[in-house]
Amino acid sequence: MLNKSVTVVDVRSSDMTAVVAERGVNKTFVIKSKFSCGYDGFAEGQLIDARSFASAFRSVVKSTSEACGGRIGTLYVSVPGEFTDVCVTDNTISFQSSKRVGRGDVKALEESSRPAKKSGWRHIGSGCLYYVLSDMRRVVDPVGLPSDSLRGRLCHYLCAASFCEACRSALSGTGLVSDIRYIPSAGAEAMYLLSPEKRDEYAVLFDFGFISSTFSVACGNGVVFSESFSLGAGHIALYLTETLGVSFEAAEQLLGKVNLNSVESRNGTIEVVSEGRTCSFLTYEVKDRIREALDGICEAIEECAASFTERNLDYKALNITGESAMCVRGAVDYMCSRLSRKVEVAAPGIPFYNKPCFGPLFSLIDAAVEEREDSSVLSIISKIFR
Repeated sequence: MLNKSVTVVDVRSSDMTAVVAERGVNKTFVIKSKFSCGYDGFAEGQLIDARSFASAFRSVVKSTSEACGGRIGTLYVSVPGEFTDVCVTDNTISFQSSKRVGRGDVKALEESSRPAKKSGWRHIGSGCLYYVLSDMRRVVDPVGLPSDSLRGRLCHYLCAASFCEACRSALSGTGLVSDIRYIPSAGAEAMYLLSPEKRDEYAVLFDFGFISSTFSVACGNGVVFSESFSLGAGHIALYLTETLGVSFEAAEQLLGKVNLNSVESRNGTIEVVSEGRTCSFLTYEVKDRIREALDGICEAIEECAASFTERNLDYKALNITGESAMCVRGAVDYMCSRLSRKVEVAAPGIPFYNKPCFGPLFSLIDAAVEEREDSSVLSIISKIFR
């Protein structure tokens, strides 16, 4: 039953979700099992509590294994932006004479372009920004095209060794999984949520998380720039607790009740229940505090954009995904005004799941299915020519 399925764990900054899925019809997916578990999260490139992470990771994998009725062959794990480093290379290989480029040539270029090993980091994948043929044509897929040389601008994804070790240690001795493969969230999201037309001339993607968020620039079939910062909807709620004197749970309730686009009277109020008692707040004051917190996140986005000097992206739309993209009604419109750029919600084109909170998860599933299918094809080819 599970021959065509993949098992994934999407690691977010406040919880993680394990899913068994396979590709359906019309670019949909069939979800066979789904288990989620909260944990303390991560910030500044570090797990806040390694034991909390291990417990949650082991829990969702164990529940998935039990649901599937056995050992998991390959487990695909998303690597958050906080634990990812993107390295871009530009390399050229030449042929003795003009010929049609083969997949072996593309692979050889990729292998020769792989960056030197970096202490504390592990190479987990590569992507093509674009290739250039000898006639100076720029293409995304050069296979079958004539050329006497092949230049490739590639991106290479590195994962913090500490993250890999945390995942391995969490499952050590359990016998639940045969192999763990890591997929960079930034790369998976760019490929799944952004159309090839958008990526062809650079596209900006913002993964708005609960504790940590990631700003990425996609190009071709890869990511040319990615930077994370430890701010998200959780920090907006925390700002409300500090400025309004409410509990964190009450602050989260306020986020769900506010609409930044609505118009109320100066004396309008919002009520929430905190620790068994009802608290009332002036609506305009709550809105002002939320806008102030969003300003801080927008400033971080602007700093990330300023760090990317390869091309001016000021006119590019900010594609926003992640669980916090819709944390406050009207937040997207406010960010659009504050950033002075178009902000578009990036979500899966799947009924019921067409919300930005599902963007990272379905991006991971899509990437895992692609890798599984590619591995199967290579396995068949190797058997034919053995």
